Amino acid sequence: MSAIPKLFQPLALRGIETRNRVVISPMCQYSAHEGHMEDWHLVQLGRFAIGGAGIVFTEATAVQKCGRITHGCPGLWADTQIPGHARVAQFALRNGAIPAVQLGHAGRKAGMQRPWFGNGPLNEADFARGDMPWTPVGASPLPVAEGWPVPHELSVAEIATLVEDYVAATRRAREAGYKIVEIHGAHGYLVHSFLSPLSNKRTDAYGGDLKGRMRLALEITEAVRAEWPGELPLFFRTSAVDGTPEGWTLDDTVVLARELKAAGVDVMDCSSSGIAGAATAAGGQKRQPGFQVPYAERVRTDADMTTMAVGLITHPVQAEAILAEGRADLIAIGREALVDPMWALHAARDLGYDTDFATWPAQSGWWLAGRQKTSDFYKP
Repeated sequence: MSAIPKLFQPLALRGIETRNRVVISPMCQYSAHEGHMEDWHLVQLGRFAIGGAGIVFTEATAVQKCGRITHGCPGLWADTQIPGHARVAQFALRNGAIPAVQLGHAGRKAGMQRPWFGNGPLNEADFARGDMPWTPVGASPLPVAEGWPVPHELSVAEIATLVEDYVAATRRAREAGYKIVEIHGAHGYLVHSFLSPLSNKRTDAYGGDLKGRMRLALEITEAVRAEWPGELPLFFRTSAVDGTPEGWTLDDTVVLARELKAAGVDVMDCSSSGIAGAATAAGGQKRQPGFQVPYAERVRTDADMTTMAVGLITHPVQAEAILAEGRADLIAIGREALVDPMWALHAARDLGYDTDFATWPAQSGWWLAGRQKTSDFYKP
């Protein structure tokens, strides 16, 4: 085809350039040991780099031990955790992808069950497996839902320590070789719990009006941006709406996006919901293809900011239309990449961009090109 599809046009972000607009979204694997990533993570994330994605995100990575979603979540609260991350980052770079890490703190959702054990508060069965509870923390002493533990309300001094730990984790991310850091401010985790009026009932400088509730997100962002190299981009994941009456709204997200942009954030990653219940709870929204794209579009337009769209984007034609229509700048693929780790390479063929396997890894592309010469089996 004469024109390069938007999905396969590079995107410059500060001092880096992606090979395309396909991003592998952070997807928790709950398979770390004491916060250390192991072979599972290298294979899980490495296959996406081989599969042609432009950016590959490591899952939510805790900045404090108590900030893990589950006992199986990775961290960057200790220097001993750097090597596991470095293996992933270096493998991605060697295979043409930009390695990225999402830094976060689970807040009042910390210390819960791995999904295949129930995805709720820890119980006796979990204790028998060795997954013992700890006291979660939050903006206010309000549990996620009935039956969940009541979180400890962070003091101002503890908030200052938290910000320092974000900075330390950012330094470790740099040492590991990541080229993008994303601050997790969504899905009911700690930063989101400060943003949402449903979970933040504080009366000090970190609560009350919108300015107060945004304070923690902005302090973390400013501190991370100061530590993160100026030539490397910074992302922020938001739950653009709570999807619950009296909760966080899209108008609030636009205000936050403008403040984050001024603080040095380069890309707004627009998800939604999760303030109560599971991180992927829809919050009353109807799940349908591209249901969160309007959030990325609104932020892109009203905050004049680069955005990433995520949520039931599964087909290359759908992804291309979102970009071509100017609704977002990057496309995040999650579950669909678990089904097809080569999603980006298959998309290139579906859109007519690569008809001879030229964009495939050299180790496999030449095999497939040779087969195509003698077979109709794999024609786009």
